[in-house]
Amino acid sequence: MKLPLQAVLLSVTLACYTAANAAGIIKVNAAESSTMTVLGSTVIPYKEVTLSAQLPGRMKVVNGEVGSVFSTGHVLAEIDAPSIMAKRQAVLAQINTAQNALRNAQTQYQREVISPSSKDVGNMPGFGLPAMMDIFMTRPMADAMGTTDTDFGRYSDLMNRASGVSQAEGAYQQAVAQLNEIDTNLRDAKSIAPFEGMITKKMVEVGDIVQPGQPLMVFGQVNYLRLKADVPSGLAPYLSTGMDVMATIDGVGNVTARVAQIYPIADPQRHTVVVKFDLPIGTKAAPGVYAEVKLPSAASKGNKMLSIPESAVLRGRSLPSVLAITGDNRSELRLIRLGTKLGNGQVEVVSGLTADDRIIDNPPAGVSSGWMPK
Repeated sequence: MKLPLQAVLLSVTLACYTAANAAGIIKVNAAESSTMTVLGSTVIPYKEVTLSAQLPGRMKVVNGEVGSVFSTGHVLAEIDAPSIMAKRQAVLAQINTAQNALRNAQTQYQREVISPSSKDVGNMPGFGLPAMMDIFMTRPMADAMGTTDTDFGRYSDLMNRASGVSQAEGAYQQAVAQLNEIDTNLRDAKSIAPFEGMITKKMVEVGDIVQPGQPLMVFGQVNYLRLKADVPSGLAPYLSTGMDVMATIDGVGNVTARVAQIYPIADPQRHTVVVKFDLPIGTKAAPGVYAEVKLPSAASKGNKMLSIPESAVLRGRSLPSVLAITGDNRSELRLIRLGTKLGNGQVEVVSGLTADDRIIDNPPAGVSSGWMPK
């Protein structure tokens, strides 16, 4: 039976398409190139702080909105703390009482120094005659006989009055210390702008109930801006502080950024290093805007640049990944970091593979570790 010509052509076309797109094992390409690696980054403030609640209460004041600019020392938020104010009034009353007690104790001490109570004839009846007999006859004779010591009694009276002064001073100082502690808590009720900057994030509104440690807002210095990028650890050695690189900011265009800080520790999960770049003064960009930085790659330093076919990248996954062949000829899922598209269906591999690795090209959608082409 003869088949129609259209059916023959269709079957030949499908066979050729299947052969051209059949999965197979290929080697990672390694070649010399001067290609720059393009990485995504984010515009961030020069510095940023999170202001948090230091005590429980209800938000009394929340100044500004996201984007509002404030100068140093301006009150950004304040917590209403009526219980603390009540304690402050009580402590002020304690301080007043302690001051009166201290003045009285000091007066009694001075009175004991000037007019000893042991020689006060006014405390005795009979026009003071018994007291005078006691002072001029009984006590001197008792001192002479050794049965009493008038001087020691005098010393004891002075120490008693001095002890009263000391106790009154202690009570006063304790009340003052309580007042200082309360005033510190009241100062903590206010969140003050530590520098001139802008509110970049706002978490509360007036009337909200907050607890200690709860974030209120994020405040950043935006007079100077930076870029923050997660640079693969393999590229970090080719960067140095003060190096100029090209950057492209959404809505702004191309600018020259300068390497400001390279973190000394890499992320053990992603194998990346945080790098911050200073932007030129006056760059009109908002924090959070997406930007791309062009960094010197391993290839631009005379090393091999790795690339793979775009068809080898597994489809339908949130992170770029490939099926790499292990030493025992099994496949394993491996996350990779992609760089620039090189044309001819090739894409640069920044991290995740080596020049000796083999991968599966054209894998079917939905496959995972262990799948091998037939």
